[in-house]
Amino acid sequence: MEILIKATQFILSLSFLIVLHELGHFIPAKLFKTRVEKFYLFFDYKISLFKKKIGETEYGIGWIPLGGYVKISGMIDESMDTEQMKQPAQPWEFRSKPAWQRLIIMLGGVVVNFILGIVIYIMITFAWGVEFVKPLDIKHGFAVNELFKEYGFRDGDKITKFNGEEPLDATDINKHLFLRGITSLDVLHEDGTSETINIPEDIGSTMWANGVMEPFTVRTEAVIDTVVTDSPAEKAGLLKYDKITSVNGTPVTYWQEFTNLILNSKEDINVTFERDGLTKNTTISPRDDKTIGVSNSKLRGITIQHKDYSFFESISIGNSLAIWTLKDYITQFKYVFTKKGATSIGGFIAIGNIFPATWSWQAFWSITAFLSIMLGFMNLLPIPALDGGHVVFTLFEMITGRKPNDKFLEYAQITGFILLIGLLLLANGNDVVKLISKFF
Repeated sequence: MEILIKATQFILSLSFLIVLHELGHFIPAKLFKTRVEKFYLFFDYKISLFKKKIGETEYGIGWIPLGGYVKISGMIDESMDTEQMKQPAQPWEFRSKPAWQRLIIMLGGVVVNFILGIVIYIMITFAWGVEFVKPLDIKHGFAVNELFKEYGFRDGDKITKFNGEEPLDATDINKHLFLRGITSLDVLHEDGTSETINIPEDIGSTMWANGVMEPFTVRTEAVIDTVVTDSPAEKAGLLKYDKITSVNGTPVTYWQEFTNLILNSKEDINVTFERDGLTKNTTISPRDDKTIGVSNSKLRGITIQHKDYSFFESISIGNSLAIWTLKDYITQFKYVFTKKGATSIGGFIAIGNIFPATWSWQAFWSITAFLSIMLGFMNLLPIPALDGGHVVFTLFEMITGRKPNDKFLEYAQITGFILLIGLLLLANGNDVVKLISKFF
């Protein structure tokens, strides 16, 4: 059922984004009296699930869910209709239009993506407001990764300022460290002392290289919130709301201490816990991956504040969210070109897993806004077969006054298409490998 809910949200979001992106090309093409032969959701190689011709355009749904397209007369695109290009240019064709009109047609899709992302963020802010956690509302502070303890951080720290300014949401610390150039953090230690700790400028690269993407985790009491069915924990008799007090005789106060003791165990573990005021013991055999099938809620250790905004206030907040989403995505994009980045690229399974296992309109629209901005940026990359490739060739023509010949554009389109297929296979191959590794 969880898989079905995630898949439904993914397909709905993807379809919504594809149709609007293609409308971004379709509308200016029609305004400039350019013939659009096809408008398709998904690709229709040999087979269409649905098609209907209205006027000069065939509208349809293909069977290959890898995107969508509009086939514009007189343009070398996904259809690779080279026969049409051998005929004399017609006034309704893309190639007959002035360069500035062709540029607008090609930029239309990404412009829609960016505008759509902004609009969705504005409406999310207006409809649901903003939830945040102030620095001192993290009751037990953060548990700190060993790598960051070398900089002077300690378990129980409360991070009060990022680069000298109080954050709106203190739980954003990991994202800001990785993507937003944090150079100093003001810290309130558990013993009541305060200090400012300087952060190396390349901290994002250090986090990436060491696989430490969450150096700070909200520290919570060792109380079980979920026990997975048929897991080692369930077989050992653990229940929701059991409070762990020790593992193999070592006292436990916080959840992170509990999980670390399990990870470092080499055999069965003896767990002492409290239930209904009584102290009990049980022995658990962890799985090979050092898990026992229990989880804890971060909400136990924090106080969440909520703020609603008027529609006009939401415009500013929504714009800011969209701009930071784009900036963060561009910043993290550089890691794709590292050796580790090649194995970290995710495909459809990874994207689908972003969606929650239970239906939430707020989460759905938030993820859709992110994907819209991400798709806008990706389509702007100067790769032939993407909008950005066509834009580069058109700008070259506008600057030099020389139009690349059709044969060159054809070969460029083929090269770009092969590159995109390669990236698609790599991304989805990574998904399959990760999926298989869970069972072996």
